[in-house]
Amino acid sequence: MTERDPNPTDIVWQRDEIESPCIRVCVLHPSERLCMGCYRTGAEIASWSRLTPAERREVMDDLPARGLRVEGARPPRRGGRAGRLRGER
Repeated sequence: MTERDPNPTDIVWQRDEIESPCIRVCVLHPSERLCMGCYRTGAEIASWSRLTPAERREVMDDLPARGLRVEGARPPRRGGRAGRLRGER
């Protein structure tokens, strides 16, 4: 293959669309019902491949605000192993 004649499979995987915000931490927050990794709703995750670029951009623009909601709703950490060694419960 020459530079002018790229591999056909490379062309298939070149897309001009918004990437997924998924970071493979797929756990829904119990009260906010948002993924703790990417901050999308379950419905948005399920329909992501069918959303238009404009719909994806709208979701992506809203994610930072959602992240603040989820981070503020996290229970406080109890100290993990270091806390147990100090006698904290």
